Amino acid sequence: MDYTIIILNFVYALIGLGILYFAYWIFDKMTPQLDFPEELKKGNLAVAIVIGALFIALGIIIGGALN
Repeated sequence: MDYTIIILNFVYALIGLGILYFAYWIFDKMTPQLDFPEELKKGNLAVAIVIGALFIALGIIIGGALN
């Protein structure tokens, strides 16, 4: 059995997660007036929805780019 495809999928997944983390970091730096972790601890639902939408949108874009 050739494991090349399986290993390649894991590599792509790690690359995608790295890009997703980097994009979140950039988004966090672009909005210095908002402390996302602190707002999430307070239970701010609007911030949670924005971050969730950001992750979904970036996931779709990164998935399409890596495919």
